[in-house]
Amino acid sequence: MKYRIKVKDTEYEVNIHHVEDNVAVLSVNNEEFVVEVDGLAVSPTQMSIRPTPKQTAKPVQSKKPPVKNEPPKTEIEVKPPLPGVILEMCVEEGQKIKKGQVLYVLDAMKMENHIESDHDGIVDKILSTIGESVLENDTIMIIK
Repeated sequence: MKYRIKVKDTEYEVNIHHVEDNVAVLSVNNEEFVVEVDGLAVSPTQMSIRPTPKQTAKPVQSKKPPVKNEPPKTEIEVKPPLPGVILEMCVEEGQKIKKGQVLYVLDAMKMENHIESDHDGIVDKILSTIGESVLENDTIMIIK
């Protein structure tokens, strides 16, 4: 279903692709979103939706003490913002990455969350695999 919505003199083209349980897949001006539906209505024309906030990976500095006679290494442990299941790894070990680049896709509460990097760097190690259940304290990968 396609709709044109005007908010404060700005027009948006909204296309509702799929609604299941309390989750809707839609696009706004050709950018796809997965949103939670507040109070599922009889039809998509009557539903009230709110987008889920974009999730970013929160870096944690490694607490390993530096080895003597070597400069300290900067390692960033990438941890999930919430518990879930890894659906897709979007980077490989040794790959250069930029801030804002999607690192992996996390399924949490029936929502796909594209987890982005907060830093530029190089993926040193990937410690999780596709299909693995992870918790907030688990290290998914290490970026240098």
